Amino acid sequence: MLLVFGSINVDIAFETDRLPQAGQTVLGGTYRVSPGGKGANQAHAAQRDGMKTTFIGALGTDSMAAQASTLLEQAGVDLNWLQHLPGQTGCAGIVVDSNGENQIVVAPGANQSLRAAHVPDSVLAGADALLLQMETEPLENAALAERAKQHGCLVVLNNAPAQPLQPELMRVVDVLIMNQHELAVTANALEIKDGDATDQLQLLAERFSLTSVLTLGERGVVACKPNASPVTLPASHVQVVDTTGAGDTFAGVFTAALVKGSTLEDALARGVVAAGLSCSQHGAQIAQPLRDETDLALAAYRR
Repeated sequence: MLLVFGSINVDIAFETDRLPQAGQTVLGGTYRVSPGGKGANQAHAAQRDGMKTTFIGALGTDSMAAQASTLLEQAGVDLNWLQHLPGQTGCAGIVVDSNGENQIVVAPGANQSLRAAHVPDSVLAGADALLLQMETEPLENAALAERAKQHGCLVVLNNAPAQPLQPELMRVVDVLIMNQHELAVTANALEIKDGDATDQLQLLAERFSLTSVLTLGERGVVACKPNASPVTLPASHVQVVDTTGAGDTFAGVFTAALVKGSTLEDALARGVVAAGLSCSQHGAQIAQPLRDETDLALAAYRR
């Protein structure tokens, strides 16, 4: 079982020809209201890819709460430990331009009240891996990661949105996933400033005995393990419509593949292909592929 601990939101996405500059108002086209949040997105992606997944997050007590969990319920994610806490449900405002690029602002709401104590030891004992992001309180992530390690879980951290990570947390992380901006923040906080991105990725892997993964969008992905050559894979070829949630799709599917016993390279390939498919439609969870869809696209990717 994969345990995902993290944020759950309602996304309000606006389509426009171009992203607004500071102080500028642009007229858009249609807008969509749909479930989101990095934690929920990653749990949904893993479940859609055939991984038994439990999600623990926090909803508010407002009218948005029911909508935020709709697609998780439909996908069959275990929500038995989903919290309902006083206050607003998290909400994200997303602007997507004609090239599929986006700008996102998140109001965390109840996500800020999610605590490691909301995760029972019995759930950790049944989990093969714990997947974390940084849209909830960092100290709660660290506390839960420590407990998960004691239970023998694989600990996977997606440092998104980017936060300076403390060495104490890094030492209990088995897999660290970042994009280029997140790598820069991580490396700077840990005083790793020499070399290019791949050099920094390798230094992180060796210093903390973990697997470090760098997602590069249309340029694919790079991963490093201690005392091993980097693994580099290209992106899949898709017509990009909307990149919202692509990183979450990668994280969820990649982690699920690791839990199922895939090699690092095979897990990376599956994550890349699933993320690519998610970019070919609008939205976050609503754009994530089913396992059979990823299987088919993966066969084409490997040819």
